[in-house]
Amino acid sequence: MGNRMQQYQIQTWRKLVLAALSAVTLAACSGRDADLNNFIETTKKEPGGRVEPLPEVKPYDSYVYSSAAMRSPFVPGGSRGADNGPRPEVQRNREFLEQFSLDALKMVGTLKLNGQNYGLVRVADGRVQRVLVGNHVGQNDGRITDILPNKITVIELVPDGLGGYIERPAALALNE
Repeated sequence: MGNRMQQYQIQTWRKLVLAALSAVTLAACSGRDADLNNFIETTKKEPGGRVEPLPEVKPYDSYVYSSAAMRSPFVPGGSRGADNGPRPEVQRNREFLEQFSLDALKMVGTLKLNGQNYGLVRVADGRVQRVLVGNHVGQNDGRITDILPNKITVIELVPDGLGGYIERPAALALNE
């Protein structure tokens, strides 16, 4: 019986220690919450702020897009197809300077004969050719539009990526 009594006392001590630890733990928890509770109480005592009213919502005005039949601003040349616009002359005989790119041609001067202005253009092999307004140069169907003392103005026809062609200005400048 002494053994039972000893076990009973141990269990009682264990319960008391457990109860004491629980009390200490609860006291520690309530100590942490005390600061929070104080903050909440002081905040509740402060005067409340004024909430601004929501702005008035204006009714939605619908818009009917009426320009659908017009040219698209995102497509170069609008709705122009491959059949419209400038085209290269396929049946025309090619001129000598059309076998060279414009980068390979150099303006070296001008010449005036019988009231006619000629441009002087040197090709890659060193030969000099005379050109007039209306002659074709370069590999992009370039046509000479003007001959000035310091440059020869050219309009080329280049593909626009949509099956058609666009005119692009270019020039051969005099290198001094």
